[in-house]
Amino acid sequence: MLAAKSVKRRQMPICLEAAATGNHDICSAIDRHRQLIGELLLMHGAVLFRGFPVESAAGFEGAVATFSGKAPLDYVGGVSPRRHLEAARVYTSTEYPSEWTIPLHNELSYSSRFPDHVYFCCFLEPAAGGGTTLGDSRRILGRIGDAAANLFRDKQIRYVRSLAGEPGSGYSWQDAFETDDRKTVERACLEAGSEFEWIGECLRISDVRPATTFHPKTGEEVWFNQADGFHISNATGSGCRSRDQQIPRLQAFFGDGTPICPTLIEQVREAVRAETIVHRWQKGDMLILDNRLAAHGREPFTGPRKIAVAMSRTS
Repeated sequence: MLAAKSVKRRQMPICLEAAATGNHDICSAIDRHRQLIGELLLMHGAVLFRGFPVESAAGFEGAVATFSGKAPLDYVGGVSPRRHLEAARVYTSTEYPSEWTIPLHNELSYSSRFPDHVYFCCFLEPAAGGGTTLGDSRRILGRIGDAAANLFRDKQIRYVRSLAGEPGSGYSWQDAFETDDRKTVERACLEAGSEFEWIGECLRISDVRPATTFHPKTGEEVWFNQADGFHISNATGSGCRSRDQQIPRLQAFFGDGTPICPTLIEQVREAVRAETIVHRWQKGDMLILDNRLAAHGREPFTGPRKIAVAMSRTS
């Protein structure tokens, strides 16, 4: 039914291809080979299914549910602009402008409610560029160096998100939380352990999170944060206005609120660049990531591109 291409750990993702003959239904393949897929994820961090054409959001949602054993997670409270596809909990991949590079990151690592697995599906490959970048979080941590890694371990990271009050902008708290009710948003922040404050019509959210984490199954320590993506040196737009001053949408500090110096952030970025691998999409591809072991991002692209995303937790 499928065959695994032999690759080294760093050459993620490992590719599982449909056999030339036989059943090419992806749900059947996942159900039959669930243990193998789990083992490959722990070794490689990312598993690609090719030749099992997934052609709809509903089919993608079904494949996610088959692997995870439950419906996909919603993205309530997430920072990236996305849209629902026709399936209830399947979204477009991040809708930042096509000329932007999205840095490698572990999904929702700025939140206490992050997924264990992230899934991507290609409905239309881009004409040029637009690859999904991948990186082994174990190797990234190893490249950063003990002195810098220990500083991040000790101080942790404070993420500050400033969400505008204009629904439909993609960067508003209404879009992020999928509601226009402030009380519902406040409850979600409290449940996530997030500090928050209203600034006029805008919402500022602050979370202190570890810079590394340990994988619950392998015991390996991994780099698990978005400090370089949130850092002010990577600013890509304003979140809201206060007293006629534009507040950056995303900011990252050390956990005690002190700035992270650009030199240190650049050291992190050098490590990330050295471990970055580009996955080139083909229509019908589906990719599963272990969110702790594999960071992901996106190249700039031209022309149309349609990649869907879903997320799941094991508990």
